[in-house]
Amino acid sequence: MTHTITDFQVKKDNFQETRFASHDVAGLKNGQALLSVDSFAFTANNITYAVAGESFRYWDFFPATDGYGRVPVWGFGTVVETRADGVSQGHRVYGYFPMSNQLIVEPAKATASGFFDGAAHRAKLHNVYNQYTFTDKDPMYSRDLEPQIMLFRPLFITSFLIDDFIADEDFFGAQTIVLSSASSKTSIGLAYCLFNREGDRPTVVGLTSAGNADFVKNLGCYDTVVSYDDISLLPEEQAVFVDMAGNAKVLSDIHHHYKDNLKYSCLVGGTHWEAIAGGRDGLPGAPPTQFFAPDHVSKRMEDWSPAGFQSRVAESWSKFIPHTKEWVTVRRESGQGAVEKVYLEVLSGKADPKDGFILSL
Repeated sequence: MTHTITDFQVKKDNFQETRFASHDVAGLKNGQALLSVDSFAFTANNITYAVAGESFRYWDFFPATDGYGRVPVWGFGTVVETRADGVSQGHRVYGYFPMSNQLIVEPAKATASGFFDGAAHRAKLHNVYNQYTFTDKDPMYSRDLEPQIMLFRPLFITSFLIDDFIADEDFFGAQTIVLSSASSKTSIGLAYCLFNREGDRPTVVGLTSAGNADFVKNLGCYDTVVSYDDISLLPEEQAVFVDMAGNAKVLSDIHHHYKDNLKYSCLVGGTHWEAIAGGRDGLPGAPPTQFFAPDHVSKRMEDWSPAGFQSRVAESWSKFIPHTKEWVTVRRESGQGAVEKVYLEVLSGKADPKDGFILSL
């Protein structure tokens, strides 16, 4: 059977330049399975995947040609054809996909719970992104929560890990934790985890644009909300900065405001991708340090065991998800035109923070 696979692709050196590319596949080889990409979430986190595409090898998961790349997304798929052991037609999976209509994988290490894509080009990439989970065996799955799972699950795991990392370091002795891009879903998840910690905790401060300030204040998980223009008004006490924006000016302003009182500077995201260029060297305070979530996953799986890790994440997730229903608006869009429109809207930073985009080709 011949399959036509269509991809949404972006130019690696100019994210505003996009195209759709199609190619035909004449049947599967032994050991392969074809997944339909049923739906996926698109958030500012996916822009970060593009920004860090070279340094963290995100472009390598789903290669393209001619200087283009396929931005990875998280979503649900269905096995539509299979010649792989342990993977049955009709199986529904959650995992890492390109912005495409279909994906060919080479299932390896298949169990009752899922499989890894054993394709040669993914062999040296982090297994966190290579795993596909069967929904009927997934303890975090619920059909009525599918939009929330796509929108928040990968982001919330990052939020959970940063919260755990900072707390494990006794908050670096800081009285304040400042989060940039406070309206982003990863920042909201982290703020929720920090805000709801039992016992003494630092003050949780959200940095955001003036236009998003009311939205962030109404979330109820920040102690204080400050606009980027008012960084100089923050109390000059010991602080930790978690940078979800990747804006060089904001990073510099924070470091020069807190100086030696900045005890840890954690680089995570790139929601302000167009303003990332700029020096990180020579800033006062703690040196900016990149946080790579899969590394902390590996550490905690050793500390707690894989089952223990999943159990702790699931417990925290179950508390967070009802909170998201209070403010997120799920927007479903399908078709090539809609996918391109939403991509450009999120890329430009013009998307309403309350909107959660669920897309399909």
